[in-house]
Amino acid sequence: MRSLLYTIGSLLILLLSHDGGFTGAADAEHTFRAADAEHTFRATDIHTHRHRRNHGHRRGEEFEYSALSCRAYSASLDEFGAVGDGVTSNTAAFRDAVSQLSRFADYGGSLLFVPAGRWLTGSFNLTSHFTLFLHRDAVLLASQEESDYEVIEPLPSYGRGRETDGGRRFISLRFGSNLTDVVITSENGTIDGQGEPWWGKFKGGELKYTRPYLIEIMHSDGIQISNLTFLNSPSWHIHPVYSSNIVIQGLTILAPVTVPNTTGSTLVRNHTDNLKIPITDSCTNTRIEDCYIVSGDDCMAVKSGWDQYGINYGMPTKQLLSRRLTCISPDSAVIALGSEMSGGIEDVRAEDIVAINSESGIRIKTAIGRGGYVKDVYVRGMTMQTMKYVF
Repeated sequence: MRSLLYTIGSLLILLLSHDGGFTGAADAEHTFRAADAEHTFRATDIHTHRHRRNHGHRRGEEFEYSALSCRAYSASLDEFGAVGDGVTSNTAAFRDAVSQLSRFADYGGSLLFVPAGRWLTGSFNLTSHFTLFLHRDAVLLASQEESDYEVIEPLPSYGRGRETDGGRRFISLRFGSNLTDVVITSENGTIDGQGEPWWGKFKGGELKYTRPYLIEIMHSDGIQISNLTFLNSPSWHIHPVYSSNIVIQGLTILAPVTVPNTTGSTLVRNHTDNLKIPITDSCTNTRIEDCYIVSGDDCMAVKSGWDQYGINYGMPTKQLLSRRLTCISPDSAVIALGSEMSGGIEDVRAEDIVAINSESGIRIKTAIGRGGYVKDVYVRGMTMQTMKYVF
């Protein structure tokens, strides 16, 4: 096995050639051997399910999807009065649907089917043993109205908050806490954050609270987000935090890299600071694979809290496997470790990553007083084209 070894302080980065590295079953277990260490990652199996709608008003519709769990009960969003015209607010319909379906959590779980259409909505909470399934021609449009997003307390590992004084933040478009077995999947349907007004308000200092994310799930176990296109989040796109056993798979995630300035004659870096894409934050056993990502910020960020808040909370990100990603990030990193890493980052594996027209491939970021650590980072088979930096 050919290898190239870098040592940076206490950090070990091992770049492995294509003839060595991971061994094991395709989607169940991966064993990585480097030097005298052996690391085994176990990722929850994903199975293909054939689902026939046999509850609610419409019956007999059948579709296949790959997921952690099949569900015993299902309903369609339009059965709750939703209208997919791109104009009507469906926040109440989504909330009612999830509330009704949550009753089946202990009886085989439930699935909410979102038909073809353009479904405008504000935030709503998810529930356990639940699948949100989007038709391939379904588009969830995030409301641009601040009033459609509850204001919640800051994350304990971030304390004062990320963007505004006081730390309070708008709840995410899709939010869940203390959940088990949650699937958000599709046949490549779309979740559009419609973030441009939020970017402008952030740039102009007009927001009182931190911008919402598209998906945030915290203190949860068994999460799958797959086969979707994400566009234009107000801030971060996908944020699992304080959670375990997570699969992020088959996503296309697009955030604009440049936008015309006010003269309309030149291109400048857009107002999408912190449009990082999948953020794994103080999580254990996460798999991110088969994704295409374009961003003006880091394509994938690994975090574990901020300064003294993160140090005190003390929950590292560990056992992270990323593979078969194609990433474009002209102004930032393809994979960033930090800079909010005060709880620690360890056991990170990346393989078969394609980085194109990006500033750096793997970047370790920190700051004075941040604390924490980064250790046991292994990279294999990373292809880089037109890069400013490797590290």
